[in-house]
Amino acid sequence: MSRQAITGANYNLAMKLHTISQAGFRQSARYLLLMRLSMVTMEWLALATLWFLAPPLAGPAPLLVTVAHALFAAASWLWMTRHPPRLALPVTFSLAADLVALGIWLALTGGFTNPLVSQLLLPLATGLVLIPLRQSLFITLLAIVVYTVLMLFPVPPPANLTHSDYMHLHLMGMWGTFALTAAIMLVVVGSLAGRLREQQQALARSREERLRDEQIIALGLSAANVAHRLGTPLNTMTLVVDDLKLTPESAPFREDLDLLNQQLGLCREQLQTMTEAAVRAREAATETLPVDRWLHRLRESATLLWPGARIQWAKHPPTAAVQVDATLDQAVLNLVGNALRASPDGIEIATSYHNDRMQLSIIDQGAGIEDTLPGQRPVHSEQGLGVGLFLSNATIQRLGGRLSAEARTAGPDRGTTMTIELPAVSEEAAHD
Repeated sequence: MSRQAITGANYNLAMKLHTISQAGFRQSARYLLLMRLSMVTMEWLALATLWFLAPPLAGPAPLLVTVAHALFAAASWLWMTRHPPRLALPVTFSLAADLVALGIWLALTGGFTNPLVSQLLLPLATGLVLIPLRQSLFITLLAIVVYTVLMLFPVPPPANLTHSDYMHLHLMGMWGTFALTAAIMLVVVGSLAGRLREQQQALARSREERLRDEQIIALGLSAANVAHRLGTPLNTMTLVVDDLKLTPESAPFREDLDLLNQQLGLCREQLQTMTEAAVRAREAATETLPVDRWLHRLRESATLLWPGARIQWAKHPPTAAVQVDATLDQAVLNLVGNALRASPDGIEIATSYHNDRMQLSIIDQGAGIEDTLPGQRPVHSEQGLGVGLFLSNATIQRLGGRLSAEARTAGPDRGTTMTIELPAVSEEAAHD
């Protein structure tokens, strides 16, 4: 690989990481805003309390620092939402500014004896989540330095307050600080834990879909290989049948040879259909069709495949449209074929529409199945390879749908209802 290619790959990787960082900081802006608003709120409440209990500590200087901190919280939120940084360094500096502002406010309102001194942990905890470890170490050291400076230069208590009153004020502040910290942990940590669970579930679903896709790819490669290999034997058999039809000895078997030639033609058509469907699936060619037109297309295909089958089709389909392709048609027809084998006397196909989802139900009178979520994996089948239902389910899921089954094992109405649920759009949107 050339140096230019490596440089280009590194550049693309860097741009991707920058984009991810920007998105992460944009999402984290609300956590920083929540942290700063919580700190400013406690500062306001503490100043209000000191105004009544210790007026000398509630002078104009702490009030100005609180107002400046509130303005900084609003400005930083607007900056991070509209112009999110590409690197974590600006976020680190903003957290350092929070520590300095809080340290100045504490120095003006009692120093390290102020119970709100534990708020120095909030920027530290937030930094551990949002910024790299080295920069979090800097924030940690800065918090320790601020606390140390407050201890080295203590602020004497007001002269008009007794030791007992000052201790009572301190204990009240500790209660307020604990309540604030508990609320922040509930909101922030609970939200982060919920997002973590969602990400874990998304990863699990992605892993399952990847495994399913790998199975489908393996089956598709095997089918393509078989289709390629079957072409030559089918052509050979067609030539042999044509040669046999020309011999005088084949006159008594002319009808059988015609039937054999017809069946060979059907095999070639099925291989051609398989190849075309694979091409369309690779190109992801989907189309939006109203439900009635889609059902009409399915009905024509089912009539050609099973001309004598008794299929009762839905008479009044919903006024909606769905995204379909050739593979979805084949998946539905595969389910129809399974239902006809289980219920030779006839089946029913019904449709419904609920919550922007279109449901197509295939109802038979067979023995019923036990699996309520069929097609999750290939199974053993006495009449085929056991992968038809698996491929049908994979096709339906690929288009955002869901396949489920309901078995009726008792009474005269026994059988199975296979339900295909697909996302639907309005018919007006389909025409647009």
